[in-house]
Amino acid sequence: MIIPRVPAQHRRLLPDRRLSGPTPWVIAILMLLTLLSAAAGIGLARSANAIGEAIEGRVTVQIVTADPDLRAQQADRLQEALSGEAFAGAVHRVADEELMETLGQWFGGVEGPDPAMRSLPIPALVDIDLTPGNRASQLASLRTLTEDIAPGARLIPHAEWLGPVAQLIRSLAWLAGGLVLLMTLASAAVVIMTARAALGTHYATIEMLHLIGATDRQITRLFQRRIAIDTAYGIALGTSVAAAILMLIGWQWSDVTSGLAATASLGMTGWLLLLALPLLAIALAALTARQTLLAALKKIL
Repeated sequence: MIIPRVPAQHRRLLPDRRLSGPTPWVIAILMLLTLLSAAAGIGLARSANAIGEAIEGRVTVQIVTADPDLRAQQADRLQEALSGEAFAGAVHRVADEELMETLGQWFGGVEGPDPAMRSLPIPALVDIDLTPGNRASQLASLRTLTEDIAPGARLIPHAEWLGPVAQLIRSLAWLAGGLVLLMTLASAAVVIMTARAALGTHYATIEMLHLIGATDRQITRLFQRRIAIDTAYGIALGTSVAAAILMLIGWQWSDVTSGLAATASLGMTGWLLLLALPLLAIALAALTARQTLLAALKKIL
């Protein structure tokens, strides 16, 4: 039992003030940091997975022929040729208007780029989603086909330039998981020190209980209940503050609809894990306190 039942008359042997010592406040801070780190780790892991799925098998062919008419013909011929290849799944020719609109965000206004920009040789882009299979063989076949239709065209596998980004995000997720583990160990250390301090503070009470026939397990239940309640108060406080922070961040994050940031979310599984962490923390604190108290009481007499 996480919080053992103790007769009311026995509870009076220990002070019953809520949030009176430093333990609940320290536990609250550690719980707050643990939940925020866990939420960051889950969001980063989901973002890395989403990026990995998005760039897996995605290749862009960049046709850089100077003649705009020939460049457009080569792009159309490549799109038509790829539609009959087994290794090519979805094939998308990026429209010139879409390219000009993108340039307009950087070199012009809302209406599009400066007219002078239209005279520049803008490459034609063809996006290909490769089917599952041997990537090296598929890229070799795609390169051969591309060279036949558009000599000098460039193949840009998205995994080559976005893969390191996904790996970095995944490393940050592991770092967040390590912080969760370290703060869990720190919380256990706080409980151990609290249990030992309680035994030292109430040493006379323990001696008296031993003299009247109380067993180590009975005394342990008394102290375990006190420590578990203090810890539960701290965990509840830290969880409440963390929930408010996460809700505020989630409300602001809902406006992000594009870019890498849009892939970071907790999801249903992530929220369930965050809800389970406080309960697991209370159980861990109670178990740690029980084992510490039993081990210490065996050395008293």
